[in-house]
Amino acid sequence: MKFYLVAMIFLLFDIELAFIYPWALALRDLGWTGFVQLALFVLLLLAGYVYVWRKGALDWAGDKA
Repeated sequence: MKFYLVAMIFLLFDIELAFIYPWALALRDLGWTGFVQLALFVLLLLAGYVYVWRKGALDWAGDKA
């Protein structure tokens, strides 16, 4: 189950590149509005990553201490 959870998280954060790459290519045409949208998108993903990290989903070692 632990591997499944990590694999799903990897896919979610890996698919973000499919959205960020075209945005980066068109950033000059989008202007500040596009920059703000991209910044909000990245902040949302970062918040999700911090949430998953704090929940311990990325801890492979478990409670071996």
